[in-house]
Amino acid sequence: MSSTPEQQTQDPATGPDSFAVQIADQVESFIVAVGEVAKGDDPDSAVPYLLLQVSQLLLAGGRLGAHEDIVPDERYEPDTGPEPDMDELRERLATLLEPVDVYSEVFDPYVPRSTPVASRISDDLADIISDLRHGLAHYRAGRVSEGLWWWQFSYLSNWGPTASGALRALQSLVAHVRLDTPLAELDGLDIDSDAEDGDLERQAGRVMEAEIATPLGLKAAGRER
Repeated sequence: MSSTPEQQTQDPATGPDSFAVQIADQVESFIVAVGEVAKGDDPDSAVPYLLLQVSQLLLAGGRLGAHEDIVPDERYEPDTGPEPDMDELRERLATLLEPVDVYSEVFDPYVPRSTPVASRISDDLADIISDLRHGLAHYRAGRVSEGLWWWQFSYLSNWGPTASGALRALQSLVAHVRLDTPLAELDGLDIDSDAEDGDLERQAGRVMEAEIATPLGLKAAGRER
């Protein structure tokens, strides 16, 4: 089986150093962009802009997933210090996305008869950034291989699946509005409930397109050409 372009090259000008810089740039760009959205200065473009940012981050994730296993220089992971508090970012995003924050997700599509679970876009984005910041701390400290290892490992184990779920939710929101399709009830889905199997119920009930299009910048496209 042929190797990927990232596996083939050994030239320092186009190899690991360049790869690391490109991944780090994308990580930093995502963190900054989501932080700007969370400020709430431009709520009309929040959902479309988050859709774009998560899509771009997953391109970096795909490159990490396709890359051969990255081996850090040190046997044990160096301490990066206290983890940043994500509560403020999480709460700002939850407030901004309140009408559509909760969505239904299947955790692993390869588990037969998986039961959908409740997720929040705001939780997803905050958790993703927490993982990315951890790797970025290593990278900024000059531990490039450690940062890449962490980004690759956490992409496969945590932030990759989380970002994929958030991307599906954001894309679905845009599609519902652009195609003039009202959002149906999520069987009362509520992330804070203890419901089991098919009994998940959402307290908010039906969220219609007209209720979310204007505040979240998802105005339906015109039908005339």
